[in-house]
Amino acid sequence: MILASASFLGMLLGVGAALAYAVPALGARALGVPTARRMLLLAWALHASLIAWSLLAAPSRFGFAPALSVTVWLVLTVYLIENHVYPQLGARWIWAGFGSVAIVLAALFPGALLPRTSSPWLPLHWALGIAAYGMFAAAVAHAWLITRQERQMRHGETSGGPPLLTLERLMFRFVWAGFVLLSLTLLAGLLFGEALYGSSQPKWRWDHKRVFTLLSWLVFAVLLAGRSRLGWRGRRAVHVLYIGAALLLLGYAGSRFVLEVLLGRAT
Repeated sequence: MILASASFLGMLLGVGAALAYAVPALGARALGVPTARRMLLLAWALHASLIAWSLLAAPSRFGFAPALSVTVWLVLTVYLIENHVYPQLGARWIWAGFGSVAIVLAALFPGALLPRTSSPWLPLHWALGIAAYGMFAAAVAHAWLITRQERQMRHGETSGGPPLLTLERLMFRFVWAGFVLLSLTLLAGLLFGEALYGSSQPKWRWDHKRVFTLLSWLVFAVLLAGRSRLGWRGRRAVHVLYIGAALLLLGYAGSRFVLEVLLGRAT
């Protein structure tokens, strides 16, 4: 999969989506909320078209930047749905800025060519992993909102947002969804690794990617157990979530960033 297709249509979709995201990110106040929201919806639709077009691109590529781009698109999808259900969440135009940056990064660092020996099921395996990234990223966004609202309450300010309990409940729903998807991703890699990546690759090997991913899985399992058995909430839950998300980020996107950008190795 590649988010920066060499075709004219792919380039047009990428430029259009990046510019459409930049408009509400930089000029939301001047445009007004209704117009800025329409621009965000247009950018989201162009971004979705770019992702769909990339699935048909040849040769197929994948790397840390395309993974982050899809993750940001998933978080924006969650935000747009939640903003419709909970209008009191307010506009967070910073997400539009993230979308624009993610598309540019995917164009600059499209990633490595997928091996021809890989299974046709490999994109599904990666889709599960990226969906888990998206769910945990949405949980982190809610954790940030919880921290921000708690800080405002301590200073006697009114946030005007949804109640803390609502934000916390939404956060843990995304943690549960991400945990299930991450578990399926790890299970598929463990059971079908050789079929997914080709006969030349062992079913399981202990590299940094798998170590960090397993550590993140354990942290999320502890978080959910602490929530269920000990009633964890507030700062403790948020801090554990941040630790798990950081480990998960190091598991793939972080390691690929080091290889592709710092070391200049695309494979």
